[in-house]
Amino acid sequence: MKIRVYYEDTDAGGIVYHSKYINFCERARSELLFQKGLSPKNGNSFFVVRDLNARFYKSATLGEILEVVTKIDKINKVSMDLIQEIYNAKQALIFKMNIKLVYIKNSKPSKMDENILMILKTYFEGP
Repeated sequence: MKIRVYYEDTDAGGIVYHSKYINFCERARSELLFQKGLSPKNGNSFFVVRDLNARFYKSATLGEILEVVTKIDKINKVSMDLIQEIYNAKQALIFKMNIKLVYIKNSKPSKMDENILMILKTYFEGP
């Protein structure tokens, strides 16, 4: 997913705030679900972040077009581990995040609905 860096994403020097990279990844994950006719929240079921590990390689700046790439590292019935990478226009890796999402239904971790699990498994490609 391509994302443009806007003024609101940066500090006074035009450098992207560190937390915005996580926002960009969240937006990309949501968009992938929307493209498959799913929603990040469906009634009383949704995904929550359990863990994340982020690594910053280079800074992005105002006006840049970034590419967020999302891959499933591991998926099971209750959770999935994703790798999300952000590249600049020169295709240089500037950010990488490993994230574990847990499926919540009725306020507790639960098995994903079979249709969601099937769509996720067929939609994402492993690293």
